Amino acid sequence: MNSGRTGANLTAIASALNVSTATVSNALSGKGRVSAELTEKVRQKAAELGYVPSVAGRALRTGKSGVLGLVLPDIANPLFPQIAQAIEKAAAAAGYGVLIADSHGDVAMQTQAINRLIERGVEGMVVVPRRGTRIGTVDCPVAVIDSPSTPGNTVSADHWEGGHQVGRHLAELGHDRVVIIGNNPDSNVQNDRIGGIRSGLTNAAHTEIVWISALEKQNGAGCPLGVADKVAQGFTAFAAVSDLHALRVLTELQRDGINVPEQATVTGFDDLIWAPVVTPALTTIRMDMARIADVAITALVRSIDMESPDNSPVSGGVVADISKVVMELIVRHSSGPNNKKQANNKTSTAGERTS
Repeated sequence: MNSGRTGANLTAIASALNVSTATVSNALSGKGRVSAELTEKVRQKAAELGYVPSVAGRALRTGKSGVLGLVLPDIANPLFPQIAQAIEKAAAAAGYGVLIADSHGDVAMQTQAINRLIERGVEGMVVVPRRGTRIGTVDCPVAVIDSPSTPGNTVSADHWEGGHQVGRHLAELGHDRVVIIGNNPDSNVQNDRIGGIRSGLTNAAHTEIVWISALEKQNGAGCPLGVADKVAQGFTAFAAVSDLHALRVLTELQRDGINVPEQATVTGFDDLIWAPVVTPALTTIRMDMARIADVAITALVRSIDMESPDNSPVSGGVVADISKVVMELIVRHSSGPNNKKQANNKTSTAGERTS
């Protein structure tokens, strides 16, 4: 049986380090008073001996499954597998497995996904909500990864500050007529990013928002965004709130013979895996996925480990640490100076000299 093999492994680790099996167990579980130095020795010896904890055995002993749930809004979006990978790694480091559910961007399916995970005995869950929704009462601790402006949020990238970095970058390049490309005005994340972009531009800058969902509702899925028309109107930069939208802008500009960044600058958000390899490589904002996952899992495990006065697990509820994680501007080749403004300045200067 697995429990027998696990017991033998604990004994082997204890014998090798000349400590008790209880000390080994506490060091591996993070419980009890074991020094950091000894804990590290125990973990190294466990890895050396190929120790694998028995989740089933722990469940029988403690009544806990050792499993966390993760609810994502759209696993097809390239961003969310990155989040899932970071959550799984952080959970594994804390001694938990992860079950993943996809809400497919639907509120009812999000509720169903949460209920299915509870039925499967998860001790807690991480939820990335469908845009514009709040997570209500759930029968286990919940950590929410969303915009800081979302009530009940646990941890988030600082989307506003990331947007501010984009706006400031464009301002430094001389862009003062900027088209902001969003998908859905109901998204707190997108609205935070847009607010940040505007805050980073100069006070004299003129911005216009293009909502893709509204365009597609009117003209059909995959319809042109009309970015060439915006260039003709004097806009010199396109700031998308997602790399997916930025790629769409890049493709449309290049199809219409507009050179990036010489004639139009394009920026994105999220630093998806293909952002460095498109042509031109995309200037974007990178989220610290590992840090976000660590904060979410740490808060969730802390809530799970808390006990009420009668020594029973605490009731469910959203873990609201409200922690913001700084984002990083990654400057690549899709952003460049406002050549139109520079040309106008040169023409003006030349005119002044001849007058």
